[in-house]
Amino acid sequence: MIKSQDKIKKKIKKLPHNPGIYIFKDKIGKILYIGKATSLKNRVGSYFVGAHNTKTEKLISQITKINTKETETVLEALILEANLIKQHKPKYNIQLKDDKSFSYFIITNEEFPRILILRQTDLGKNRNITKHQFGPYTSKKQMATALNIIRKIFPFHALRQKSEKGCLDYQIGKCPGPYAKKITKKDYNKNIRGIKMILEGEKNGLIKKMEVEMKKLAKSENFEKAANLKNQIFALQHIQDIALITKERTDSPNKIRIEAYDISNISGQFAAGSMIVFNGNRPNKQEYRKFKIKSIKEINDIAMMREVLERRIKNDWPIPSLILLDGGRGHLNMAKKVFKNNNLDISIFSVAKGPSRKNLELHSINYKKNTKIEKIITNHNLLGQIMDEAHRFAIQYHRKLRKAGFN
Repeated sequence: MIKSQDKIKKKIKKLPHNPGIYIFKDKIGKILYIGKATSLKNRVGSYFVGAHNTKTEKLISQITKINTKETETVLEALILEANLIKQHKPKYNIQLKDDKSFSYFIITNEEFPRILILRQTDLGKNRNITKHQFGPYTSKKQMATALNIIRKIFPFHALRQKSEKGCLDYQIGKCPGPYAKKITKKDYNKNIRGIKMILEGEKNGLIKKMEVEMKKLAKSENFEKAANLKNQIFALQHIQDIALITKERTDSPNKIRIEAYDISNISGQFAAGSMIVFNGNRPNKQEYRKFKIKSIKEINDIAMMREVLERRIKNDWPIPSLILLDGGRGHLNMAKKVFKNNNLDISIFSVAKGPSRKNLELHSINYKKNTKIEKIITNHNLLGQIMDEAHRFAIQYHRKLRKAGFN
């Protein structure tokens, strides 16, 4: 196993900073997990640095071989990942979803087909209008971003209503206006076929097909349509997918990941929890998370905090080096049980705020002396800033829930 790990580390050093997919295999060559990456080097390397949750650690312990495939864009990596997951159904792609539903693109069976994004649980309800289905995808948010990119190249009608009346998409050019007779059925279906080929991972084949058609149109002196095709081909060759590019989940060895938690509620009502993230002494707002408390209705901050921590652990987010909880020993004892039950060994501190934030009361569990953590917990100004930020973020969400509840 040590030899295979050494080979893996050598391979990681040679990986490019290009987008693509990676495939983890076990000792008999069975595919364990398929993932996508903005940077193959950073993403694959992140699995072999620092701590992870129990399921991810189990996956890592079985990896003996890594295959990768570069793609021209992050969009193509997203699509290729989904197509390979559908083909191979890797064990850990299913397990690491933590029972969350996968999502799918569907092309509807209508006169002017639409492209929808549906969770797996909603597929059955829409089977009667489904013509083609693509997936599974792991992130509905990324799918929406990807579809927005594709739709700029191949516009389509997205509303259920068979009319462009009052349609903002039509006004801004995202809908070509099939019901307003602004596009022929033949040309509309060409857009849908273009989207279908992209979702099938056939972008290069699509471009070649369009180039052949463009030359025929130019030869027959249909210059307007030839110019439109030329623009579409250019857009396909220069896909702007910056919105899909995310920071790979790696922590700088010089900047530890700190997570701080707080609860906000009024007599148990409109309860909200916050998780904020600092990398060293700097907030990382992209990693902030908010939680609407679902299971606790009475005044019980400890039980609310337990719900937040249990939900947090179910997600495959980077494991922190330090956790800070707003509260006292009761919160700490609860957290100890939660993390022990999930086989996670993380330094956890409860921070009780007195009249002055300069005199914070700290209690800890699992703390093994660490120079970087020591610098954080002995810097009460920084600690106060972190806990204030967690408190601010929790209150902000609580007020939003309260406002929605009163309206």
